[in-house]
Amino acid sequence: MAEPPEIAGSASVPPPPLGDVAELVLQQLRRGILVFDSRLQVIYHNKAAEALFGVVETAADLARVGSARAEPLDLAANVETVLESGQTIRRDGLVFVTERDGERLLDVVGLPLAAAEGQGVLGAILAVEDVTHRAGLERRVAVSERLAAVGKLSARVAHELNNPLDGILRYINLAIRVLDSGASDKVVGYLEESRKGLMRMAQIISELLEFSRSSAAGFDETNINDTVDEAVRALQEQADRAGVIVAAVYRDEKMPSLRGTMLFQVCCNLIKNAIDAMPETGRLTITTAVVDRDVVLRFEDTGVGLPDDVGAIFEPFFTTKLPGKGTGLGLAICKDYVERLHGRITAERREPQGAIFTLYIPLASCVPDSGRKK
Repeated sequence: MAEPPEIAGSASVPPPPLGDVAELVLQQLRRGILVFDSRLQVIYHNKAAEALFGVVETAADLARVGSARAEPLDLAANVETVLESGQTIRRDGLVFVTERDGERLLDVVGLPLAAAEGQGVLGAILAVEDVTHRAGLERRVAVSERLAAVGKLSARVAHELNNPLDGILRYINLAIRVLDSGASDKVVGYLEESRKGLMRMAQIISELLEFSRSSAAGFDETNINDTVDEAVRALQEQADRAGVIVAAVYRDEKMPSLRGTMLFQVCCNLIKNAIDAMPETGRLTITTAVVDRDVVLRFEDTGVGLPDDVGAIFEPFFTTKLPGKGTGLGLAICKDYVERLHGRITAERREPQGAIFTLYIPLASCVPDSGRKK
C-alpha cells in the first residue's frame, strides 16, 4: 500500500507551547483579567484589564482608580473576600465610577486560585466585563418595544375613551336642554352620569400611563414575601366586605428582594381580580417559593374561573367584568412588568372551580435577600 503523502511542514513545525496559547487567548478576551497572589499583589493582567483600570500593581490600586456605587464591597474587598472564603463571587450590574470614564456598568466574577488539597488558596482571579454599552442598548430596545406596543394600542385607546366621552357629551347636552326649559330636577342626575364617565376616562388614562412607563419605578429593595404581605393588607378591607379569605403561604422564608414598587402593584391587581371573581365569598391562597432558578408566586382562587380563550386575558382592554367595572389593562400591566424581569405569568383553570395565576421571576433578576421585616 502506498504511503499517504506527507503534508508540507506538518512534521517540521511543532505546535506552540501551551502557555503561549493561553497567553494569546487571555490577551484577546474582551473581559479584563487580573490575577492576584495571596498578598493582593497583581501577578498578571491582560489588555482588557489595562484598558479598564490602567496599570494596577495591587488590589488597593483598584480603589484609587474608582469606586463602586451602591455596593457594600469595592473591587479590592471582593478580591479579599475570595481569598478569605475560597468561594466564587459574582457582582452583576456593579456601577463603577471613575474620573476618567464616569459611570461604567461592570459584571464582576471573583475566582479562587486553589492550591493542592489542604494547602489553602494561593490567590484570586478577578474577571471584569464592561457591559455599559450592552446595558444601554438593551434599555433602548426595551423602550422602543414599549413605545411600539403603545402605538399598536392607540386605536383601541381611542375607542375605549370615545365611549364614555360620547356619554358625557350626551348628558351635558341633556342638562343644558332641561335648564333651558326651566326643569332643573334632572340636572343633578345628568351631572352624576357625566362624572362617572370622566372617572372612567381618568382610570383608563392612569392605567395606560402605567403600562407605557419606561422609567424604573425606584431603587428601594423589598423582600418579596414582605411585598405580598403589604398587598394583602392593602386589600384586606375589600376582601372582608366580599367575605373572601386571603391566606399567604411562604414556603421559603429566605426570599430575594426586588427593586421598585411594581411587584406590589402586580400583587394588588391579582388579589383585586380574585376578589372581584368571588362576589359571594371564597378563598384566595397566595403561595411563594424558590423553585430551581425561579421565584414562583401562585395566586389560586375559588372564583368564577376563566374564559374559554385563556390567552386573551393578557391582551390590553380584554375584560370579562361588567361595563364600568374594569379597563382590561390590569393583567396586561402584570404581564408587561414580569416580562421586563425576563420572567413570565401564566393562567389556568382550577378544578372544580376558580383560577390560578402563576408568576415565574428568575433569581438572576432579583437582588440577594435583604431580610424580612420583623
